[in-house]
Amino acid sequence: MPNTPLNKMRIGLDLLDVDTIKKDFPIFRRKMRGDRDLVFLDSAATSQKPFQVLDSERNFYSNHNAAVHRGSYLLAEEANAAFEGAREVVAHYLGASASEIIFTKSATESLNALAVSFERTVGDLHVGPGDEIVLSELEHHANLLPWQQLVKRTGAVLKWFEVNSDGSLDLSRIDSVITDKCKVVAITHQSNVLGSIPDLAPIAAAAHAVGAVVVLDGCQSVPHMAIDVTKLGVDFLVFSGHKALGPTGIGVLWGRLELLEQMEPFLYGGSMLETATMTDATWAPVPKRFEAGVPNMAQAVGLAAGLEYLQNLGLDRIHDHEMALTELALTGLQSMDGVSVIGPQTLHQRGGVISFTIDQLHPHDIGQVMDQYGVAVRTGHHCAWPLLKKLGLLGTTRASFYLYNDSHDVEIFLESVAAARDYFRKR
Repeated sequence: MPNTPLNKMRIGLDLLDVDTIKKDFPIFRRKMRGDRDLVFLDSAATSQKPFQVLDSERNFYSNHNAAVHRGSYLLAEEANAAFEGAREVVAHYLGASASEIIFTKSATESLNALAVSFERTVGDLHVGPGDEIVLSELEHHANLLPWQQLVKRTGAVLKWFEVNSDGSLDLSRIDSVITDKCKVVAITHQSNVLGSIPDLAPIAAAAHAVGAVVVLDGCQSVPHMAIDVTKLGVDFLVFSGHKALGPTGIGVLWGRLELLEQMEPFLYGGSMLETATMTDATWAPVPKRFEAGVPNMAQAVGLAAGLEYLQNLGLDRIHDHEMALTELALTGLQSMDGVSVIGPQTLHQRGGVISFTIDQLHPHDIGQVMDQYGVAVRTGHHCAWPLLKKLGLLGTTRASFYLYNDSHDVEIFLESVAAARDYFRKR
């Protein structure tokens, strides 16, 4: 290997024992095209799953399967204990109370649930005509469309923070964006496209000063860094299990208990009620009020196993490891002629997600060449059309790092980017 400045950066870089970690993930036993090892750099879309998660789901179905909160026989008791135990694990992970944890099928459902509940709720949380909802141009469609459609249904007003070219939010006019008409500020904790992390403190302070609630989209942060909801200064937080080593089909909605107790349900059905007649019903206490129907039991157990895996490794170690890889990748990309990093150019206020373009090349073409090297990246608009349009881009190629990536993965990644650029230059 040439003794270049970039290769010197690799010495002692990896802060985790990635070789050992990869043994827990069966998918890394596979070979990709050309008998290449898998370099999975699409964890911002979904994470891979360790045996600990897969085994926990299988064990639930094999030994404890029963509908929770419905039976008094042994299996039902065991299922209840496993499900509620998973809630405790999630609560501990977030620094919250178990009664504040609501299981949904996804972060997308969690955000839709909040929008529906705010429309139905009577009182301070109600969103109606003339009320203002504030977002940002960084948002994933999951944190845009539910509020966009709520505005259309209720006559509320949608406002947003604009994004600067470096991926930060323009907070220079924060007082004109968040006014005394504001009821909800819904913001991403980290951009899924640019990796940029908004300055949350002034946004939350401005929102609370006018009595608005703050909803945080934690999909790109909760799996990658230590989170304590009591210190974030927000009122609600959502994340998806499948990005945090957990299964698909499970999401989390956290809310401050005093607010959840004011809210109307967003789904109706079994187990979420206290009493029912043919003409009326009363609701069960939180969190059952928001978990109508038989919940995703095995998925909740699997999510708990994933979060415990992350905690055992240490979220601070994971984050530091990812940022070291991100710095290495940024340095490599910035040294390449014809390659442009979109968004933050340094580690300041960013996470382990990098979007880039190559002059005159379509992202899909880039991704297909990189696939020949076993490198899995995301290409396109990343479910964030307004952001890409604001930046004047059709799409980008995105790499995202996680605990099972190492400096060798970054080396192959950079090699594949250069190969894609050079292949199309020759044609």
